[in-house]
Amino acid sequence: MNRYLKYPLVALLCNLLVVFAMFTLTRLVFVWCNASLYADHMSAGYLFQLLLAGLHFDRTAILYLNCWMILLFLFPLHWKENNRVVFRIARILYVVVNFIGIAANLCDCAYFPYTGRRTTFNVLQEFSNEGNFLTIITNEALPYWYLFIVAGIITWVLWTCFRAPEQHLTPTTKHLTRYYITQLVLLVVASGLTIAGMRGGFTTAVRPITISNANQYVDHAIDVGIVLNTPFSIMRTIGKKPFVECHYLSDDEAQKLYSPLHQLADSVKFRPMNVVVFILESFGKQAMERGHMPFLSELAQKGMAFEYSYSSGRKSIDGMPSVLSSIPSFVEPFFLTPASMNDLSGIAGELSRNKGYTSAFFHGAENGSMGFEAFAKATGFQKYYGRTEYNQDPRYHGDDDFDGTWAIWDEEFLQFYCDKMSEMKQPFVTSVFTASSHPPFAMPDRYKAKFPPTDPPIFASIRYSDNALRLFFEKASKQAWFKNTVFVLTADHTSESIDPQFTSDLGRYKVPIVIYAPSIPELQGIADKEKIMSQTDIMPTILGILGYDVPYVAFGQDVLNTKPEDTWAVNYIPGNGYYQYVQGDWMLQFDGEKVVHAYEFKKDTLQQHDVKQHCPKEYKLRLKSIIQQYMYRMNHNQLKTHPQPLP
Repeated sequence: MNRYLKYPLVALLCNLLVVFAMFTLTRLVFVWCNASLYADHMSAGYLFQLLLAGLHFDRTAILYLNCWMILLFLFPLHWKENNRVVFRIARILYVVVNFIGIAANLCDCAYFPYTGRRTTFNVLQEFSNEGNFLTIITNEALPYWYLFIVAGIITWVLWTCFRAPEQHLTPTTKHLTRYYITQLVLLVVASGLTIAGMRGGFTTAVRPITISNANQYVDHAIDVGIVLNTPFSIMRTIGKKPFVECHYLSDDEAQKLYSPLHQLADSVKFRPMNVVVFILESFGKQAMERGHMPFLSELAQKGMAFEYSYSSGRKSIDGMPSVLSSIPSFVEPFFLTPASMNDLSGIAGELSRNKGYTSAFFHGAENGSMGFEAFAKATGFQKYYGRTEYNQDPRYHGDDDFDGTWAIWDEEFLQFYCDKMSEMKQPFVTSVFTASSHPPFAMPDRYKAKFPPTDPPIFASIRYSDNALRLFFEKASKQAWFKNTVFVLTADHTSESIDPQFTSDLGRYKVPIVIYAPSIPELQGIADKEKIMSQTDIMPTILGILGYDVPYVAFGQDVLNTKPEDTWAVNYIPGNGYYQYVQGDWMLQFDGEKVVHAYEFKKDTLQQHDVKQHCPKEYKLRLKSIIQQYMYRMNHNQLKTHPQPLP
């Protein structure tokens, strides 16, 4: 083995493996220090799974910490190979840089019990202005003296195990030519692998891995701390603007204007109906009004639809938290913020935990893509069905039904969705996120004549997905569970905007929201032209239909049991940082300090006439209350009901 260590690549890999081993060691120390948090559910097999999952996040952190070493060892510069000074300096850097990362892990062994999550960059910012920062650290660290011993041992291991290449080159043309060609090839390959490793994968379906991805590997929220490592958590939250708490109003004033804590009267009788939620990719209202969603329009006429219905955000990762957990997208997509590590709930978690529902989330893309699997698990969905599970079902054709870019075709996957629900124990709550109406807007060859190209091309793709929806309901209507089900259909966000009313600031958030319950006459044939409905209202509205009688947290409202003049919607415009609030006849834009624009949006559909001087004061106060309580709950892990009252 020693004769191979002289090669730069082998020496580099040995050094990286040592760091991986030390990260795993600190993870074991972390589990030992916090054993009381895991004693009720931890087993050797489960712990081993968590350790393996942790390697995904260690890889990203270790590659960031050691990218300089990869470049140094593989960069084709022959004189450095015989220069011992270079690698003496490299050894010192190796120990110092990796010790910083490992020390951060050890710090969280002590800090984690107080926060319930790994340290993120905003925690460092929180203490940045403390003049006695070192005193705080020293006092808090003293009881954990044994961690200093572990740190010393790890430092010794890093120093002792560091390997430098020992390739003594002779300055001949033959040797130098072979050296430069070999090193250049290795550098190019290693660069690609390093970037992929930092990002979390190679495929287009995998966005850069974030802290929320850890949720998909755990059975209990507290176990996320084992899977993650602290350097990764800090790196992934650098530059992510933390939720800044604001104090517009006193707590009493804020909660009188608005409260995200929902509680129905004890006299309400719960009815255990199934709940099925469709999140339809890019099904903006513009396409519906242009006639490209004939089946959804037909369903809207049979059920209940809203004239004024809006999305919370403009991205797919905004839609899922808003629809299923009533969490709007303010400042940053929720998935990408430290708050994604909070204790979370949602319609699946509430019904599964308190009413005995079975639950499952469906998305035909590669498992883990977009962070959907992780979020589904964190919010209470018991099972996840993705491309992997579809491929394992002998009733279907596996990857022959893959669209070549993103996911299984909507038609086949929705048929699969229907079949799997028929196998579930009732009552159940499920959700599906469709994918076909997404760039590059492909469709199966057999449908290209039926749905010819449109301008823009997304409309043809939406027609295909709308037809897939029709076929789903044709099959579902024959199932035993169909009549005892409440269906909700909405979009994740709008699609390409053309018509002027959909290119306005408010128009870009217009999505259909349809509620269809075959066995509830009072929800049939209603086109509501007064009430304002938002994605965040879906969870509380459905729980209201069911008569759910357990307190829960949601940033929306039960629209069916709210007067029209009291319904509202709010979204956030990332480009300029405006909160956009809609109530009554008014739409106002708020920059965090003042109302910058206001419009009577029902008659001024293009938002051309700013009348902020006449904007009702109470609307601004309601918005301030929403923002204030949202920021507080995000920063203080208050996204689920707790026995203790809020301060």
